[in-house]
Amino acid sequence: MIVQKFGGTSLATVTRIREVARQVAQARAAHDAVVVVVSAMGRQTDELVALARGITTEPSRRELDMLLTAGERISMSLMSMALNAIGTPAISFTGSQSGIITDTQHTRAKIVALRPIRIDEELQRGKVVIVAGFQGVSPEKEVTTLGRGGSDTTAVALAARLGAKMCEIFTDVQGVYTADPRIVSDARLLSMISYDEMVQLAASGSRVLHPRSVDLARTYKIPLWVRSSFNWNRGTLVTDGDKMESVVVTGVTSETDIAKVAIKSVPDKPGVAAIIFQALATARVNIKFIIQSIGESGHKDITVLVPSDQLSEALDAMESIVDHVEAAGVLGESDIGRVSIVGAGMAMTPGVAATMFEALASHGINIDLINTSEIRIDCIIGRNRVADAVAVLHGAFGLNRLERKESSP
Repeated sequence: MIVQKFGGTSLATVTRIREVARQVAQARAAHDAVVVVVSAMGRQTDELVALARGITTEPSRRELDMLLTAGERISMSLMSMALNAIGTPAISFTGSQSGIITDTQHTRAKIVALRPIRIDEELQRGKVVIVAGFQGVSPEKEVTTLGRGGSDTTAVALAARLGAKMCEIFTDVQGVYTADPRIVSDARLLSMISYDEMVQLAASGSRVLHPRSVDLARTYKIPLWVRSSFNWNRGTLVTDGDKMESVVVTGVTSETDIAKVAIKSVPDKPGVAAIIFQALATARVNIKFIIQSIGESGHKDITVLVPSDQLSEALDAMESIVDHVEAAGVLGESDIGRVSIVGAGMAMTPGVAATMFEALASHGINIDLINTSEIRIDCIIGRNRVADAVAVLHGAFGLNRLERKESSP
């Protein structure tokens, strides 16, 4: 059994859906069973969001989920029709029909259980099963969505639950690159990358795979093939294989849809941080990372990065507890971006941070904040210098010359 996922660009037109259907039919002829997860056609999700915003600037999250799931339902039914039309028996299911149970968080729910009873039944009948990605149903029988990139998570979760030998993620790019090829013209396609590296690339701005999907694949040891649906190229294998520690830096990523919120001069005593982050949690703010200053005179600054569309919620949450925690005030900034380097070999190689900082400094790129993990370094810089920083770091670490041996599929 294999699971295949097709993104919106791959399904943007009726012609594209027919082409993908032929591709799926070939896969079905080569494998015992095939499950296909589909996203909404083209930019249909964006169009549905725009419709909602045209009605109200703050649509109900429940009703937004009801609206947005329509996009995947259109794709799944058309794909099933296309397969049946060429003689490949197929049937489509929504997330709830597929047994995808989520928590109750509308617009960014998490999968808590999978009960693919109907999928199993139809696979035993020899059919290709088409599943609407990005969606599920809560224990209260409410329709929910998994957030942007959620179809990747749907595909990997089903692959794990159904015991698939691999999960193929078909998209409009050739695979995973050392940097965004739209920014760096000589970015190289990686033939293989480890789960750990891919999680960090995805979390720091690479939009090829959703971080939650890679996390699931790593947990359940599901090999991921990231491939283009427009050709038969091999793409990139994401696996638990050799982390290639001789390759110090694997890729450079960037992100510009982030914002910074700082609560200033917070008393350095137990319980203050708990109050601050409980306020953010209550406001359902997604925190990307946290930096606390060393401080002086018994006070510290605490800074968080949040998605740019949650800046107002984060500011409101912080300001609501300023007096309670005896802070000096709250500052917010949206004109920022993040550039990151990722590589499994970084943990064993001294001088990586120095090379990164020197390269940025030599091009007049000022660093506002720094965050590190074992295999990743993030720098917060001005948004207008993000593209420059990606190109500079890609060259500084010689990523245009990176070589990795291919693994067998």
